[in-house]
Amino acid sequence: MDRQQISRLAHAHHPIAAPLTDESVARILARATAGTERGRALDLGCGEGAWLLRALAANPGWQAVGVDLDAAALTKARETATALGVVRRIGLHHLDAREFTASEPFDLVLCVGATHAFGGLLPTLAAARGLLAPGGRLLVGEGFWQREPSQAALDGLGGAAREDYADLATTTDRVQADGWTPVFGYVSSEQEWDDYEFSWTGSLAQWALEHPDHPDAAAAREAADRHRTEWLRGYRGTFGFVTYLLRRD
Repeated sequence: MDRQQISRLAHAHHPIAAPLTDESVARILARATAGTERGRALDLGCGEGAWLLRALAANPGWQAVGVDLDAAALTKARETATALGVVRRIGLHHLDAREFTASEPFDLVLCVGATHAFGGLLPTLAAARGLLAPGGRLLVGEGFWQREPSQAALDGLGGAAREDYADLATTTDRVQADGWTPVFGYVSSEQEWDDYEFSWTGSLAQWALEHPDHPDAAAAREAADRHRTEWLRGYRGTFGFVTYLLRRD
């Protein structure tokens, strides 16, 4: 069972693939699009397009572009856009986000929970810099250490190294040193993390229970059980998530 399929099943009831509630997403998007009646948004690693579709529904004058390597997720994004009546305002590209180029810049670039596609936070900032219009905004979501990670926490995050992330203050310092100013930020709560993780593991386990004869049922159940243990006995309470709204200095 490939990682993309696991992710699609796990996010069936939580299309925002990050520890954020719908209310938090709406608040963040309102700040990100404020004062721009007509604009262009780009999501690098858009998945099923949840961020972009919410932005388009709330902003009739906006257009959007989404880029992702998961063709099935993009198909789902297109279906949802059609149902919402915004499909004519969104373009979807089956492409590695690192390879995306555009002839026109964007007023808002998003990369929330997908900085791994570029090799980390700072390479993501560098990629976004070349895609933003003057005065544009970048919405980026990244992990950070809430406290010193144990070996169990590192193992639970796929064998992450301590230096892969920093605490919130240091992460913010790095963003500023790279020439960006945080104009808004949101730190996900423990409740948001718990809701997200229980939804992730629960959706995957439920699919396995409802499809016992599927050749991938056992793999899905094993993935759900492993992830739940890695979270509960590993990084819960240690790994945080911050969503920055940034402008260039």
